[in-house]
Amino acid sequence: MIQRTYANRELSWLDFNRRVLAIAQDPGTPVLERAKFLAIFSSNLDEFFQVRVAGLKTRIAAGVGSTGGDGLTAAGTLAEIHRIAEGLYKELTDTFRNEVVPELARNDIAYSEISTLDDGDRTWLDEQFRSRVFPVLTPLAVDPAHPFPYISDLSLSLAVFVRHPGMDDLQFARVKVPPILPRFVVMPDGERFVPLEQVIARHLDELFPGMEIVSHCPFRVTRDNDIEVDARFDVDDDADDLLEAIESQLVRRRFGAAVRLEAERHLDHDALDLIARELELGEDDIYLMDGPLDMTGLWALYDLDRPDLRWEPYQAVSPPAFAAARSAGRDTFSMMRDTDVLVHHPYESFASSVEEFIADSAADPRVLTIKMTMYRTAKDSPIARSLIKAAEAGKQVVVLVELQARFDELANIEWAKVLERAGVHVAYGVLGLKTHCKTALVVRDEGRVMRRYAHIGTGNYNSTTARLYEDLGLFTADDDIGADLSDLFNVLTGFSSHSSYRRLVVSPHTTRDRILELIAAEAAHADGHIVMKMNSLVDREVIDALHDAVDAGTRLELLIRGICCFVPPEGCADRVVVRSIVGRYLEHSRIFRFGRPDRSQHYLIGSADMMPRNLDSRVEALVPVRDPRLRSRIDQMIEVELADNQRAWRLDSGGRWHKIERPADEEPLEAQVVLQDLTVSSRFPST
Repeated sequence: MIQRTYANRELSWLDFNRRVLAIAQDPGTPVLERAKFLAIFSSNLDEFFQVRVAGLKTRIAAGVGSTGGDGLTAAGTLAEIHRIAEGLYKELTDTFRNEVVPELARNDIAYSEISTLDDGDRTWLDEQFRSRVFPVLTPLAVDPAHPFPYISDLSLSLAVFVRHPGMDDLQFARVKVPPILPRFVVMPDGERFVPLEQVIARHLDELFPGMEIVSHCPFRVTRDNDIEVDARFDVDDDADDLLEAIESQLVRRRFGAAVRLEAERHLDHDALDLIARELELGEDDIYLMDGPLDMTGLWALYDLDRPDLRWEPYQAVSPPAFAAARSAGRDTFSMMRDTDVLVHHPYESFASSVEEFIADSAADPRVLTIKMTMYRTAKDSPIARSLIKAAEAGKQVVVLVELQARFDELANIEWAKVLERAGVHVAYGVLGLKTHCKTALVVRDEGRVMRRYAHIGTGNYNSTTARLYEDLGLFTADDDIGADLSDLFNVLTGFSSHSSYRRLVVSPHTTRDRILELIAAEAAHADGHIVMKMNSLVDREVIDALHDAVDAGTRLELLIRGICCFVPPEGCADRVVVRSIVGRYLEHSRIFRFGRPDRSQHYLIGSADMMPRNLDSRVEALVPVRDPRLRSRIDQMIEVELADNQRAWRLDSGGRWHKIERPADEEPLEAQVVLQDLTVSSRFPST
């Protein structure tokens, strides 16, 4: 048997974020895109500490030891996280200061330290401070009459030491950098930007009149942001209580325990000790940087009107089947009766496929019922507006709103209330399970038959992310799939304990068993071939089954964008390939293909990654793709992604990721660009 190695989940995630950072480090990436990916990297790291590091600290407090099959304890994992994160912080600041800032300057966009500005610039900033910044500042002193202030999650602050003239005793104060103001102040020429905290620091004497300013330094605190809801709530009897519980937890989230302290390297030692002590943070929770802190603010820079410094914008095309139906004067339903349709976002338009399907259903007098799941949705959602119109027109509209979609809880609560006021039946899912599946069901009265039309996807019903995330969706009028969705929605909204399905593969009931069954069946073939594309591969049982398949001689190709705990065995590089593509779009689709193209195969797409939470504690749905034309298109996608030599990384048998190096005699191939071109030219099997 081949020796098996398992990667640590948390450290694998840090590897993924390093691949995100690599896009910002690539000189071939347009400079505003480089700034954007610095912001994405920083935002990712924030969430990692808010959730994953916070979770490890909770495990340690609870006395839980090992974190997974890699053998590291929770404490050992935290120590490794600190070591790796310190290196990543250095890469982040070095990339910003030594690469991105100089390139911005060459393009007439200057990151400016306030000390480098001339008198006229500083005078303008002084006016901005007094008119726009000073009124919203609140300095908070720390002394016997003023306890150490509460410092909110991800807030940027100035640590200030002051003293009375002629006295030796220092006093500490904290000045919060207002999050309601832009992170950077853009100068009148629109070509220079200055960190807001430097503008505030220049005027500390106005905040502490009569005091001597001894020192000041920016710092930033990260807090535990995970939410746990008591399992006592029943989703049908206590829906109002569940809403209140989530809203209450959102308030508590603001007061979670501190898990990270970031500060500029020149922070006074006494101030550092004071802040760390008050926040109950240890040495391994502190990260000193060469500034600036909070590079998520670089998103504002990305919005500058400089299209020449960004990737050429791509306009999603209408899926051919939808476009052909419109040209022929046919509706969406007649198109779906004729054939299944596969759509690929963001290359194909979400608006002219998914949103059009729901809008047509809302307007069609024959449609009686629309049922959907809502995990994450856009702030101004065309789909939600269509559902409201359908309810107001007297249709039965049912929406399963997942209130515990992390960091989207508040938006989902608001949508739940808006939909309910419009007459939509809103449910909150199955007790103890998150509803993560992406499904829509439309029931239409067609005279002799009540026909069901369905959409099952890999991505959220979100018009914003549909332009940024790579996802697949299947439109079908297949009777069995429609019946399966009816059963599934009865589980989600009622007391049904239904757990077997005709075609759908549904978590937590059948996904694990079905995937393991398909892996084992393919391993039994002498020419076994398995391809899996997903966001994360963590589940130990699935990983062991894949190792068994490799032992049996199966060819295994994995496309894993994020966390990958499977490590390729030594000596199998010719038939075990683990790749990751991190590019301009977020690879988000899940595809599972079992078998070689020249014999009987199984193709599944859907919402489930191979993680314990997706298999055991979420409602997920995978749907088989049976039409040979649609399978051929999926084959083409896989072939293109496996051929990428521009944005692809490969995992070696030591658990290390390496950027694919393009051979000198090989043409450059960036999968996402190729898929754009193929979509525009319709050079793929007709769908």
